[in-house]
Amino acid sequence: MRSALLLLLFAPAFAAAPPLQTASLGDLKLESGQVLRNCRIGYRTFGALNAAKSNAVLFPTWFSGESADLAQFMAADGLVDPARYFAIAVDALGNGVSSSPSNSAEQPRMRFPKFTIRDMVTAEHRLVQDVLGIPHLHAVMGISMGGMQTFQWAVSYPDFVDRAVPIVGSPRLTFTDLLLWTAEADAITESAGWDGGNYQHAPPLRAVGDMHEFALTTPGYRARSTPLNEFPAFLKQIDNAPLGRMDASDWLRQLQAMMALDAAAPQRVKAKMLVVVAKQDHMVNPAPALEFAAAIGAPTIQLESDCGHQSPGCEKATLYPRVRAFLDQ
Repeated sequence: MRSALLLLLFAPAFAAAPPLQTASLGDLKLESGQVLRNCRIGYRTFGALNAAKSNAVLFPTWFSGESADLAQFMAADGLVDPARYFAIAVDALGNGVSSSPSNSAEQPRMRFPKFTIRDMVTAEHRLVQDVLGIPHLHAVMGISMGGMQTFQWAVSYPDFVDRAVPIVGSPRLTFTDLLLWTAEADAITESAGWDGGNYQHAPPLRAVGDMHEFALTTPGYRARSTPLNEFPAFLKQIDNAPLGRMDASDWLRQLQAMMALDAAAPQRVKAKMLVVVAKQDHMVNPAPALEFAAAIGAPTIQLESDCGHQSPGCEKATLYPRVRAFLDQ
């Protein structure tokens, strides 16, 4: 659920986002062999590219996120200082801004082919190299599904990236991750009014929002932060917007992309990596990320908070300076 992730994950007030820009990539051949017609990628830039084109940092969106959401991290005390770096916040495929089931005229709804995290990264590479004319990235970083894309970047383009910072992401899913995403996907496709994705009105997806909200934190965090007498109001908030602003077909395709993730090839990595995990994460199990870090001898930051998947926001006073220092090495 987009709203809860954003509200806790980070700053209480968002920085103003630069204007959205859109790049047309033409047809994009997907990992499956299918073709995404007239692929478009949304992005926003912060700071200035230096003369050597050596200070670019790519920041892909999390699941259901938009590039505007990432403006909050672009500050001297944020994750990326735009006075030093040229940050590119990019809308991942399927988020409703870049090419998605909800906005494709040629391949609408479930005619939109399934895509993978690798396909997201392929499109982003074309944006950076072919559209923006940047031959090399100083760093890639991302949160949650953005962290999954970060692992994939390090594996798919080992000579293109100097540093990679996946934050509460994973190179592959575990049984519990797959069970969560499968349950959410089933709740969508089995909901009243789904009609194979040919719905005329948004289907009622209360169960999807409830499951997603439950997994974002931990039982301990929720018991501590939400008094029991606020439970009806909390449920009402979820019921009023179970998928936030995101179309159900977009939600499903991004779920399927995460479910197909397999970037567990640490032997390919040449970039320096800083791997950030949340030890009590109930949404993205930290074990595969820690195994990946161990395989390449990468340093890790293990967040201890009972905020679970949202620990980067709860522990930003510790996390943000360490990430900035890693970028500056």
